[in-house]
Amino acid sequence: MAVSNNWAFASLALLFLLLVAAMATVRTGNVSSNVETEKVQSSKNSTMAARSEEVEPLNEHAVPDPEAVAAEVESIIDMNIRNVTERRKLGFFTCGTGNPIDDCWRCDPNWQKNRKRLADCGIGFGRNAIGGRDGRFYVVTDPNDDDPVNPKPGTLRHAVIQDEPLWIVFKRDMVIRLKQELIMNSFKTIDGRGVNVHIANGACITIQYVTNVIIHGLHIHDCKPTGNAMVRSSPSHFGWRTMADGDAISIFGSSHIWVDHNSLSNCADGLVDAVMGSTAITISNNHMTHHNEVMLLGHSDSYTRDKQMQVTIAYNHFGEGLIQRMPRCRHGYFHVVNNDYTHWEMYAIGGSANPTINSQGNRYAAPTNPFAKETCY
Repeated sequence: MAVSNNWAFASLALLFLLLVAAMATVRTGNVSSNVETEKVQSSKNSTMAARSEEVEPLNEHAVPDPEAVAAEVESIIDMNIRNVTERRKLGFFTCGTGNPIDDCWRCDPNWQKNRKRLADCGIGFGRNAIGGRDGRFYVVTDPNDDDPVNPKPGTLRHAVIQDEPLWIVFKRDMVIRLKQELIMNSFKTIDGRGVNVHIANGACITIQYVTNVIIHGLHIHDCKPTGNAMVRSSPSHFGWRTMADGDAISIFGSSHIWVDHNSLSNCADGLVDAVMGSTAITISNNHMTHHNEVMLLGHSDSYTRDKQMQVTIAYNHFGEGLIQRMPRCRHGYFHVVNNDYTHWEMYAIGGSANPTINSQGNRYAAPTNPFAKETCY
């Protein structure tokens, strides 16, 4: 009887140990899940120190000699203009405009069959952004955004969260009203050429902790603050998002980004904002109108890791109804080249915290207001 009691006691003890081990395993899994959830949070959900640790690896994409990249852009522009001019002098027909980005792909009569050639047409710091060049085409057929956690196949949200490289195109004209931020995954191109696609009257695009994204040919306007909701960022993960500011395109801790040929206007915060260690960015050929704080490049005067931010701003039209920040620069190196400034109400280009702003070949048409004629602030 004593032996039987001992065996029973030993069995109970073993069962207790197994239960403790199981609870520890579950607890460890929950901690891992929580860490992953916190990583996809917006900047308001984590400390500055934690965000700095996440951003640090992306700064390796900054080039050691930004002046060389700026000189390369100058050379490309000069050579392209010279070639177009000489051909016209000789009486040859040319579709060239002198804009090296456009001339790279627009002169191909079969560009719709060779869409991915666009990935070879970038200039400046974002020239190596390949987007979804090495992936398959994904055709967006459905403009709806009914469920940001479980997006339907055929929607833009379902396309951008995939882990694989994708070149995303649209079957027809559409207006997409996003319920929550459109959180991009790496190696994606959104290509709106050939159709009329609006992202409007809701949330807009967030490029956060990713790399190699191209945004081309979209109309993005009337973006609203959204958040305090669950949003999917990949096929295997969704997480809680606090309130987003309402930028048209928000670039946060990301690299190799190219924003080209978009129409941007009238959003709650910025039209294109790049912060928190983002680098290797080109913003080109965009038409921006009817907005206050147009473009912020650099998180704050105290956030010194933005010293490695490098951005090319080229061939943009800063148009009607703009007030300031075209762009507003902090810390990094910014090549502002061949842009057309036809309207502003406070100032065009601003800077603080010792940025290098290399401004070349821009055209400024100052406002008639004698107190608002500053090109630089």
